[in-house]
Amino acid sequence: MTFLGLLLAALIGVSLGIMGAGGSIITVPILVYVLGFGAKEAIASSLVVVGVTSLLGALAHRHEGQMRLRVALIFGVFAMVGAYGGAQLASFFSDAAQLILFAVVMLVAAFVMLREEEPGKGGEDADSPGGYAVRRMVIRLAAPGIAVGILTGLVGVGGGFLIVPVLVLLADLPMKATVGTSLLVIAMNSAAGFAGYLGTLELQWALVAAFTALAVGGSFAGTYLAQYFSGVVLKRGFAVFLVLMAVFILYQNWR
Repeated sequence: MTFLGLLLAALIGVSLGIMGAGGSIITVPILVYVLGFGAKEAIASSLVVVGVTSLLGALAHRHEGQMRLRVALIFGVFAMVGAYGGAQLASFFSDAAQLILFAVVMLVAAFVMLREEEPGKGGEDADSPGGYAVRRMVIRLAAPGIAVGILTGLVGVGGGFLIVPVLVLLADLPMKATVGTSLLVIAMNSAAGFAGYLGTLELQWALVAAFTALAVGGSFAGTYLAQYFSGVVLKRGFAVFLVLMAVFILYQNWR
């Protein structure tokens, strides 16, 4: 079981590398149903795995010039506030309740991924020094950032499946820049969510470290492979997978 779980860790990284999303929403079910973690332990561990993997992936995209740093920092700060608060709220939920909520989030993610969003035109240079542009960006991204953050802390998803459409629609970013920007936001989001769990859980650090290392390797592979795959086909296939996994989790925990 451990070998299978570690093998699946690489797929988490590939998902993040190709789409800038999806990694954490696979991580929690693998940790729970393959490696036998409790729900809260899996959620906290997933934040470590996805946070580290996303940060390294973001650096690679930044090196390629495919990131809007100012947008990521604006969105990320609000998301961090929400993520820390969401982690505090988690203590009021049972493991089964958290997993049911997680399954509902998976269904929402599938719906978002199946939608044909319009790609950003890239008309605004969000990293330009204009104060007005920054203020407008803060107003646009504050509420979505906090909402995504709360979700991260509560159910352990980095929120990439929500961050990507928000950045495309509200920040008007081109899709290639959106992936790199999303990864940095996920890293910030995950760090704050994990901070909210510190002192409340004992994690299996050796296993989490190995899982993270394989996910990181997968993310670099995914970044390279992204140029060979249709983003639309990948998103639709991933959405179908999410629906099937969500139904399984609901079946397991509804009682």
